[in-house]
Amino acid sequence: MDVNHSSAKAAALALRYGADAAPAAGPWNEHLDLMLSHRSVRQHQVEVARLSNNQKHIEQCPLFMAWLADVSRNERLAQQEGVTLETVPYLETYLVAAIDAALAAQNAVLAAESLGLSTVYIGAMRNNATEIHKLLGLPQGAMGVFGLCVGYAAEGVANEVKPRLPQDAILYHNTYGNPAEQSLRVAYDAKMAEFSQRNEMSQDTWTRRVIGRMGKIPAMSGRDKLVSMLNSMGFPLK
Repeated sequence: MDVNHSSAKAAALALRYGADAAPAAGPWNEHLDLMLSHRSVRQHQVEVARLSNNQKHIEQCPLFMAWLADVSRNERLAQQEGVTLETVPYLETYLVAAIDAALAAQNAVLAAESLGLSTVYIGAMRNNATEIHKLLGLPQGAMGVFGLCVGYAAEGVANEVKPRLPQDAILYHNTYGNPAEQSLRVAYDAKMAEFSQRNEMSQDTWTRRVIGRMGKIPAMSGRDKLVSMLNSMGFPLK
């Protein structure tokens, strides 16, 4: 690894995990640098329709992409071939479709960011999944699992890379867990508090964010009814 790559790696890891918690040395290239430099940019230049939860970055982005969990194509294939796909109603089939959408979207994000574009995922599409289903004219067996804003960041916007949990808290060898998990979380909370203060975010620590999102049912913003919404869209989920 040359000196330039080495310094780029050190800088990228420090931004993502903190200078005192960067993972051990390993291979490096521009692709890994791009992945670690990802940040959600919520300020774009071009006006577009409001789609979910009145989020300003959706209204302003020039391109909003809806990513689908879609088994309807397979159903049409089966009808054309005169066969029954017995696995379609099962949770595994929906799960694979949702995972496929996430994998495809992440590749799209990497491609967009390699071209100098900015992105932010929109999970709020699931708040009113049945309305999104109607709005997009989706067939039975297709569901919008999340959205993606794509555009050029507005002039002067330089969003900071959000720090992540240290790898010791999430990367295990041979057996699950780390006895130091709580202390690692406390240290990460301190970093997130500083990050939130710098970026004027309301929930200042990771712990408070988790509790805020998962502590009470109303925080799900309607997604607590997701199973019934999926049922209505052609996913029986056995």
